[in-house]
This record gives sequence, C-alpha cells and structure tokens, in this order.
Amino acid sequence: MLSINDFSKKQIVFVYANNGEKIAYKNDNLIVKEKDEKIKFQVSLYRLYIIYIVGDLSLTTVILKKAKKFGFSIALLSPTFRLYEMIGDVKTGNTLLKEKQYKYNGISIARHIVSNKILNEINVLKNVRKKSANIKETIIALNDYLDRSLECKNYHILLSHEGNAAKLYFKAMFADLGWKGRKPRIKYDYINSALDIGYTILFTFIDVIANSFGFDTYVGVLHKQFYMRKSLICDFVEPFRIIIDEQVRKSINLKQIKEEDFTVINKAFRLKYENSTKYANIFLSAIIGEKDKIFLYIQEYYRAFMKGKSVEKFPFYERELFYDNSKL
Repeated sequence: MLSINDFSKKQIVFVYANNGEKIAYKNDNLIVKEKDEKIKFQVSLYRLYIIYIVGDLSLTTVILKKAKKFGFSIALLSPTFRLYEMIGDVKTGNTLLKEKQYKYNGISIARHIVSNKILNEINVLKNVRKKSANIKETIIALNDYLDRSLECKNYHILLSHEGNAAKLYFKAMFADLGWKGRKPRIKYDYINSALDIGYTILFTFIDVIANSFGFDTYVGVLHKQFYMRKSLICDFVEPFRIIIDEQVRKSINLKQIKEEDFTVINKAFRLKYENSTKYANIFLSAIIGEKDKIFLYIQEYYRAFMKGKSVEKFPFYERELFYDNSKL
C-alpha cells in the first residue's frame, strides 16, 4: 500500500476539456496541452495521483491501462463540478477489510466522527479574529452539542445533534455574508454553490485515498447504506469540511469568490464555466495544504478498524487554534 512518504510526492492534475485542453503521453509522462497545442503541464506518471477531467473528453484504452499500471485515478466531472465517474487504481481484493465492514454495527465510531466534526466547527469559529456576540454564543452552544454527542448512545439522536450543531455553525460562520441557510441541492445562493464545489473536490480526493486501501466505500458507520451513495466517503469527509468552509469565507472576503461568477438557472446558482479554473485552484490549494493529514487520517482509520481497536485509537483531525481563546 501507498506510504505517507510516497503520497507526499504525488501530484494532482486538472484538465479543462471544454476549454480545448487535452492529454497525451510521452516516455511515461502525462502532458496536458492547451487548445493551441502549447504544453500547459507535464508530470511523470510515477508521481501522478489523480487527474480531474472537467467537461467532455474522449478517453482511450491506453489511459485506462496507464492508470492501472501506475496506480493513479481519473475523476470525471461535469462543467459544474459534479462527479459522475471514478476510474483507475482500486484495491478491490481486500476481502478481510470488507468482511469487517459488513459485520460492524456499532455507534462508537459514528460518535467519534460527529464529535470530531463539531470540535472542528468550534475551533473554526474560535479562529475568527473579531468575534461577534453571535459567534461567542454559538461556540458555547456547540460545546454543549459536543458534550451530548460524546455521551450519546442513540444513533438518531446523534444525527440530530450533528444537524443542529451544523445549522448553528453555518449561521455564525457566514452571518456577515447574508447567510440564508445550508441547502446544497437547491443551490439558492452563490455561497451554497461555492461550498458544494469545494466539497465535491474534497470528496473525490478522499474517495481516491480510501479506494487505495480497499474499503467498500458504500458502507459507512455514520452515514448508513443508501442506494448508490458512497456512505463511507461521506463519513471521512465530515471532519475535513471545515477546510472548505474556511476557504469559502476567506475567498469571499478577498473578493476571489463573487456572486457575479455565477449564473442563475432555474433559480439555482451555477458557476460560469470560464471561472472553473479559478475555483478549482482555490479549493485545491486549501486541500493540498492538508493532504498529508487527510492521508494519515484514513491510513490510521484503516489500521484501527482492521485490528478492531477501541474508538480512542481511531484518528482525530483537529483544526489548530491561532488565537488565544482562553477568555471565551
């Protein structure tokens, strides 16, 4: 399996097919060419981790063979960054891991994931330099939900704690930006749409790592099985969502993410295609900054799950604090 040292050297490539970009190979190198045949990017296949292809591009059997041989993945995304297919190196033969997944029916790992998510929401709000009264009150309320989650023994009540905490968190996080509520399917404002783009890229990135360990990604512990939903990836994403949340808030304040970058179709905000490169770079840079921690989280989860360790031995990703919050 991939080690952290090998993973740290891996590279990620975006190809924007609808801009006329295309891919080629030469001497075990991937070459991304622009519409005018000018070379935009080149990387050794030995160092390639994943190719994100945005838009329509014809793939040959050669690329599929290369993906299998060199162990990289290909993520196919619509122009609006909706993931519709993953191709590449998947460890399908880890039957012992899958058997353990199918037999597990506890709540302790789900509780661990929820408490990790809520703690990170607390830390993100603590990292806001100038805290409003609402943010301070929300931090107190989230600490209460954190305590309840740690003690919760009922799955449905645990989900309610997670959902209620998230509502309070988002309201405080984006209060000064005209936040109306988190409604991902509707995409009724540009903030929700930007969050969805970032979450999609994060989801795909985590999906590739999880597949490299041989997980059945459709079998989760917090998100239960649902037709064609990668429930385990939904689980893994939860502690790391704040990476995207922070980046969206930061980029809006820096005028990198703007409402005019989107168009409204059937009352839903959709990113204009000409802005795809900019938004992918915004979120990818945030994810890459934490990519080793994400890899180690999944690696440690795999080892703890395979060995049947107690939940205290499972990984915990904690967003660091930048300011003195002792007076909160």
